[in-house]
Amino acid sequence: MFYNVLKYVFLGPLLRLLFRPRIEGLEHVPEEGAAIVAGNHLSFSDHFLMPAILKRRITFLAKAEYFTGPGIKGRLTAAFFHSVGQIPVDRAGKEAGQAAIREGLGVLSKGELLGIYPEGTRSHDGRLYKGKVGVAVMALRAGVPVVPCAMVGTFEIQPPGQKLPKVQRVTVRFGEPLDFSRYAGMENEKAVLRAITDEIMYAVLRLSGQEYVDRYAAEVKAELEEAKKAGRRTT
Repeated sequence: MFYNVLKYVFLGPLLRLLFRPRIEGLEHVPEEGAAIVAGNHLSFSDHFLMPAILKRRITFLAKAEYFTGPGIKGRLTAAFFHSVGQIPVDRAGKEAGQAAIREGLGVLSKGELLGIYPEGTRSHDGRLYKGKVGVAVMALRAGVPVVPCAMVGTFEIQPPGQKLPKVQRVTVRFGEPLDFSRYAGMENEKAVLRAITDEIMYAVLRLSGQEYVDRYAAEVKAELEEAKKAGRRTT
């Protein structure tokens, strides 16, 4: 109920008014039945813009930190994400990936849309990074298509660290659904999972026009943080 109120009465109309999103390829998103929408992740705004323009409800696997922040702001953020049906996923520890897969399969088993960012984290520099194979595991286990999606311009309106987005037009672009039924029963084959994930990321890349980096974004972020720490120790 609250999801529909936000989408159609409050947040949705406001986002459309401010950012005037160009919507391309919306016909590629199935009108019914389970499917995965896999996109790039450039900005905190992505969480709101894509659901605002989709005709169907979509559930994202959101990082657990959105639900555990301190103070009034943290409680409000957690309440918002809970109310719109987003699922918290702890990204730390060995079981993090399996927990995300279980939650995602639960959404798909209900015949719903699941939103996922295969990069696993926001891009810190606007480039597209290597995708994690969880999206491939879910696509094969659930037997569902994957719709590639590209957010274009959201990095410019709200890069990491910027609290409020700029009022500027953005584009949300969907590609043709990718069918991986030819790999049915092969969800335990690492080479197959890697091939599927790379195919998904290539489809996103073609839609977004980003520069591609064949490394995991989290690894690059960690290296940059270590370099910053080392620089502070030597000054």
